Amino acid sequence: MKFGIITYILHKEGIDGKFYSYSPYISEMNIWMKLADETLIAAPKVSGTASAIETAYSEAGIDFYQIPTLNFTSLGNSFKSLLKMSSVILGILKVMRKADHIHLRCPGNISLIGCFLQIFFPKKPKTVKYAGNWDPKAVQPWSYKLQKKILGNTFISRNVKVLVYGKWPNQSANIVPFFTASFSELEKERINLIKEFQPPFQFLFVGSLVEGKRPGYVVELIEALHNKGIKIKLDIFGDGPLKNDLQKYISLQNLEHVISIRGSVEISELKHAYKKAHFVILPSKSEGWPKAVAEAMFFGCIPIATPVSCVPWMLDNGNRGILIGEELKPALAEIRNYLEDGERLEAVSKAAMQWSQQYTLEKLETELKNVLEG
Repeated sequence: MKFGIITYILHKEGIDGKFYSYSPYISEMNIWMKLADETLIAAPKVSGTASAIETAYSEAGIDFYQIPTLNFTSLGNSFKSLLKMSSVILGILKVMRKADHIHLRCPGNISLIGCFLQIFFPKKPKTVKYAGNWDPKAVQPWSYKLQKKILGNTFISRNVKVLVYGKWPNQSANIVPFFTASFSELEKERINLIKEFQPPFQFLFVGSLVEGKRPGYVVELIEALHNKGIKIKLDIFGDGPLKNDLQKYISLQNLEHVISIRGSVEISELKHAYKKAHFVILPSKSEGWPKAVAEAMFFGCIPIATPVSCVPWMLDNGNRGILIGEELKPALAEIRNYLEDGERLEAVSKAAMQWSQQYTLEKLETELKNVLEG
């Protein structure tokens, strides 16, 4: 089977001839590619060397079709992107024509074009991985909503299975609730954790330091808990444009002994942090499958998160974690209530770990095989 991937994810080509990209994406795609004989990829490529959070495809001999990036955030960028549009369409069509199975990664600008072009291949089997928020009620850009409408319309999107995060009511027959995974069955067998929920409480934030992830909110929340006399520590794992501002605020408020910014690290270091931590916080404005939450739960961390996308389902509406709103004071009060009840914390931690450990790499491979063969 020739497996054709159309994605907006940026790639880099190493001196070894391999293609590198964001590690969680590559890890999942390596599983898809194991199930194929050949792989074709239409994706943007940029210059530079791979960073600590990027890795290479494990399969050799990938047929790579470079297409330009598209950016419609300003009038100037929109004009440039319109000039590139024909190159994007031609690159995607080349892959779609040659592939036996078309795989589209959504949502994104390139994905939107792919959504339209897949209509012209009604007989070819297709899968779509919608990595964003599928919640029908979510406030989203018009381009995301349009992609969801096209993909959910079984008259124009034929032979398509759309893999989405969470279970949503009133969906078309081609919408398949799905998941992703980071750890293996062997990792689960090595875990023997009985976490004692006693101060100092160890909190984690794992993610990009960007406005949408709200790391500033996390810092303010930890500061407020600290000022209430609670012994607490926060490690921030991630990088991004807000890093310098966060570091300045931490220094200005004399919080260096409470909050540390660790930067981007490899998964081995993250696993060590998950094993030691009591809580992971993600007060994000929008999510698909919050990977950091699922990973931390795998090691018994209690997630504290906003009820976006499939998070309420993941946390069983509060039985496997703590759901908080966007306002700081109510969130502070909710967390303090939990911190005063050690038995409750242990029960929630156990429930979180049991749920997350269902979703292993082995299970993911089995389910992906079923999707491709079904």
